[in-house]
Amino acid sequence: MKVTEHLKNANGKTLFSFEIIPPKKGKNIQELYDNIDPLIEFNPPFIDVTTSREEYIYIEKKGLFDRKITRMRPGTLGICAAIKHKYEVDTIPHVLCGGFTKEETEYLLVDCHYLGINNVMALRGDAMPHQKYFEPTKGGHHYATDLVQQIHKLNQGTYLHEVVEVDNKPDFCIGVAGYPEKHIESPSLHSDLLRLKEKVDAGADYVVTQMFFDNQRYFKFVTMAREMGITIPIIPGIKPLAIQKHLQLLPQVFKIDLPEALIKEVNGCSSNTQIRQVGVEWAIQQSKELLDFGVPVLHYYSMGKSDNIKAIASQLF
Repeated sequence: MKVTEHLKNANGKTLFSFEIIPPKKGKNIQELYDNIDPLIEFNPPFIDVTTSREEYIYIEKKGLFDRKITRMRPGTLGICAAIKHKYEVDTIPHVLCGGFTKEETEYLLVDCHYLGINNVMALRGDAMPHQKYFEPTKGGHHYATDLVQQIHKLNQGTYLHEVVEVDNKPDFCIGVAGYPEKHIESPSLHSDLLRLKEKVDAGADYVVTQMFFDNQRYFKFVTMAREMGITIPIIPGIKPLAIQKHLQLLPQVFKIDLPEALIKEVNGCSSNTQIRQVGVEWAIQQSKELLDFGVPVLHYYSMGKSDNIKAIASQLF
């Protein structure tokens, strides 16, 4: 079932969903199941599964180091199929511009359709560690808008090199990212919302936001989006802070602000156990306020661990 259909069937009730990261190569899928199992009781209608682009490893060769491209995590599509089969829950693979050609993207989408996966999250992806700015793969898309257009055309039976007349066309529900504190590369929030409007006009069906810790940022973002004519659902993404290092890491990586009250609480803790509890309590209060606002879904970034997400959801659902 499409995300938009789940939202329609909810009749205004806020749904619960979360995002998981595929395990690294060599890990057993049971570890992933162990983190999903405790969250199934809250009836998630769908689960997001992130995609890893290529990474570089260095291999010594004749006294020199040779760079080799590899992928450090199993294929997202296989993980999605396994989760869908085990839990009978819709899964949403993340589809990236970075690291993939247009043809590789089409192959992935065809496989999704074959497996009955009809939701995808279309993302540009980040720059590689050695790149100052994002550089598209040769033969790949520059922007998420282009990726949305490809998926939308596929829904109409238009493939990269031909139009295919079939009775069973793909009909993907397309999610895209939104940034309440603007994308790192955008000069302003208004400019960033213009880019979001382009993705919506290209065929996006719903938005999931990057994490934020101040709900006022989300409320302002939604207001500005609506004023710009963006009418599709805007789902808030929530990440419970868990360790001291997050005070530096999250602002650095995601270019977001942390509220002074949260910083003060974390700095007053003497262990990561206490910090994790502060993160849970902060996310609960955030979530309650967002529930009152009437958000369609509360979407949590689990980052491979689910105990804090379970503690939050148990107070809300």
